Amino acid sequence: MKRDRDEAEEGNEERNKRKMEIVWQTPAHPAQKQDYVFHNGKRHVRPYYFEFVSHVNKRWEGKTIVDLFAQEFRGRSRDYYVSAVKCGRIQVDGENIPVSYIVKRCQKISHFLHRHEPPVMAWDVEVLQNEPDVLTVCKPASVPVHPCGQYRKNTVLGILQAEYGLAPLYPIHRLDRLVSGLLIMAKNPAKADSFRQHIEAGLVQKQYVAKVVGVFLDAEVGISNGDTTLKGKAACTKFTRISTNGIHSIVLCEPVTGRTHQIRVHLQCTGHPIANDMLYLSDDVVNRSTLGTTADRAAALSGGSPETSCESHKEEYKYCSEDFSIDPMCTHCPNLAPNGYDGHEEGLWLHCVRYTGPEWVYECPYPDWASLT
Repeated sequence: MKRDRDEAEEGNEERNKRKMEIVWQTPAHPAQKQDYVFHNGKRHVRPYYFEFVSHVNKRWEGKTIVDLFAQEFRGRSRDYYVSAVKCGRIQVDGENIPVSYIVKRCQKISHFLHRHEPPVMAWDVEVLQNEPDVLTVCKPASVPVHPCGQYRKNTVLGILQAEYGLAPLYPIHRLDRLVSGLLIMAKNPAKADSFRQHIEAGLVQKQYVAKVVGVFLDAEVGISNGDTTLKGKAACTKFTRISTNGIHSIVLCEPVTGRTHQIRVHLQCTGHPIANDMLYLSDDVVNRSTLGTTADRAAALSGGSPETSCESHKEEYKYCSEDFSIDPMCTHCPNLAPNGYDGHEEGLWLHCVRYTGPEWVYECPYPDWASLT
């Protein structure tokens, strides 16, 4: 009986191998226009096959291939990794290996899988200026600048390549995924290096606008990391109120230095955090935080775009075989978005409007939320 059962299992594995003979994508495959699916105000990416590559480090050395993945990459079950090794979706140095295989230092490990990217808002990446050596765009909130984490095609660089054929591009500064506004990109390494030299020499001035809670002071305010929980390098931001309606204020933000979340932290320190920033909202708006009003929900409650309304989240994507093929081993199919995607953090009221350097200025229009009338 046991031998019959083993033979049946081996037969099933062979059939699965035949079903899964797939041409795998690599990072060299660029995004294309047909890769995107638009639904309910969101830009989705059709799932695709992708090779994730890593190399065995000291901590991994001596582990079995299954133990390594089960312990280090816990997003999937141990049973999945066993099956992935058996059918060749996990390889070492380009070769199929048994589940008992023990990895050695510096070996190349490939994990071939059906990749589902999180959706972003369906707003266009608007080209502002297209010069011989420089491209500037208005980056939408929710879209990362370049491939990172779960994002590859749903990025500013991916979208520009797919929709405008613009590549290669070299971003000369960064904007957080939830921040919108001016993004400057060089079209060649020499121009990118010139911009970086200006930035490193302290010759570049940056301006953002933010929509904050309450009536901001009608005077220039300066905050440094000595006034906040920021540690390490010096960080300073100047703030000037542009307008207020008694409930919110539009504030011009001029970071003298650049640190992660610097503007958000410094606005919190003034007692006027960004009005839809769940991470840094202060005590006077704790009820909103308790109710779970994240960036897009707060925008909807304050008369934002219909695409960001709470109602829009009630309509789930219905799988369509024309959009993508179900993968029998994928832990995310049949959904377009990966499992566990929340979808409720789609934009902060923080927008980059101007970068000024030696003999150059680039600007971006103000967003709709910056008008309090």
